[in-house]
Amino acid sequence: MSRILVIGCVSFDTVHLELSGDSSPPERRTIKTIGGAALYTALAAAKVGAEVTLFAPKPQPMPDLLKPVEAALNWQGPSISIEQMPSLEIVHHGHDRATLLNASWGAENLLQPEAMRELVETHFDITHIAALSSPARQLEFMTYLKMVKANQVISVGTYARAIAADSATVHELLTGSDAFFMNSNEASLLFGDNAIVPKEYQLIFVTAGGDGVDLYTTDSEGVQHEHIEAEVVDVVDPTGAGDSFCGAALAGLTIYINPVAAAQVGTLVASKSIEYEGPSIYFVEE
Repeated sequence: MSRILVIGCVSFDTVHLELSGDSSPPERRTIKTIGGAALYTALAAAKVGAEVTLFAPKPQPMPDLLKPVEAALNWQGPSISIEQMPSLEIVHHGHDRATLLNASWGAENLLQPEAMRELVETHFDITHIAALSSPARQLEFMTYLKMVKANQVISVGTYARAIAADSATVHELLTGSDAFFMNSNEASLLFGDNAIVPKEYQLIFVTAGGDGVDLYTTDSEGVQHEHIEAEVVDVVDPTGAGDSFCGAALAGLTIYINPVAAAQVGTLVASKSIEYEGPSIYFVEE
């Protein structure tokens, strides 16, 4: 079984879903759920069949809402109180548009690279650095990972606020990664009108919601571009779709090696995930 390490946070989220209609402002349905980029990534990778370790602040005592997560993943990290949990507030406007209204990173600062030495010294097929409070924090983990154990496969995700605040560091993360995940809006912020040119053997995935995913690689013949269509589904809650794609694609890479096949697995899992509220798809009995 493949082994994947995901670094990041689990959060308590407030998600506003704008309903289609003629009202102005649009009507909203609000849900309270669990979330976080690292959570969605880890759960999706586990769903595909990987053995996943999540390095994230871990509440003690464990609330009932998070007990299924603890059962599904090898959750490691500093113990925190419920009050120290990160929290996000997101509004989805439809048509693959979303706004992060508020982000409280809680006790994320307790998550330190040095505390994961034993984890890093064990074997993981891929280590993924999910969104953290800043690109600089992500870079701390990347630098430590490379210092402790050279030649490991490192994947990174980003988000729009991070690029807007510190695009130079996000570019550094991009350059240092073996796989990089972003959505089309983030790609526009990061690259502008410039072409996406991965380094040799690097994979860059650009998700575009219902329009699918673009995969960029570079080989001896230059930059290669593949487009993978997404399955058409009835969207209930699009939160975490990109991170679900990321986790499933990473697990797919360890199973199939072929990045196109991995992206196809990612799109299938991401499409299925948005038919449910929050990450509940990952706790459905099959």
